[in-house]
Amino acid sequence: MKDLFSLRDRVALITGGSRGIGRMIASGFLAYGARLYITARKEAPLRRAAAELAAEGECTAIPADVSTLAGIERLAAEIRERESRLDILVNNAGAAWLAPFADFPEAGWDKVVALNLKTPFFLTQALLPLLRASARPERPAKVIHVASIDGISVNPMETYPYGASKAGLIQLTRRMALRLAGDNIVVSAIAPGPFPSDMNREARDHGEAVAAQVPLGRVGRAEDMAGAAVYLASRAGDYVVGSVVTVDGGVTHARG
Repeated sequence: MKDLFSLRDRVALITGGSRGIGRMIASGFLAYGARLYITARKEAPLRRAAAELAAEGECTAIPADVSTLAGIERLAAEIRERESRLDILVNNAGAAWLAPFADFPEAGWDKVVALNLKTPFFLTQALLPLLRASARPERPAKVIHVASIDGISVNPMETYPYGASKAGLIQLTRRMALRLAGDNIVVSAIAPGPFPSDMNREARDHGEAVAAQVPLGRVGRAEDMAGAAVYLASRAGDYVVGSVVTVDGGVTHARG
């Protein structure tokens, strides 16, 4: 039981790991002993984040654009060159787009759906040999999708493909979990609520106003997200298959 949440000797990759929820998860993984790779499209902020995280543990930056199949394959090839196995994959990179219904552009729809729904599938597919190399019955490999409460309940903001893609990701989690369980790869998801980030600027810039709508009375903290991710990634979460852990202070229930 003392090692239930340990990630020692585990190799992890987090997409979108340089900021926001990905950065919160990265800190948690390092605190519990993982050897970590983070990836993002913008190289300078990514390398800066990796250098800062290296003070907490072993963290390596690999710049990559995972919104395209070519970018996914380049990232997978880079990981294959460096590692013989991958214990934990966190599909966190995501996008949102806000526009009125009558004017919502196809470009915004395609960008959001591709990154939020298509990328987690094809990146997991590309890394499947490394995940299988790690997986065994007594210590399965882990794939964790970062969904959203907007895929569970309706956000009144006009972010149409965001909620739709996150709902799709939750269903994809269930389907992938059933397929990969036989390979000793456990797939699960996290559905965050209001956490301060560049994507959720309301929670970042107007925290008190957002907190007033949260039953628990506050926005999410880094340790809230890190705790959920460490739970799913570690031995503690080995029997959580295809499920979604909602981390939102009660917002989903308050929406009704």
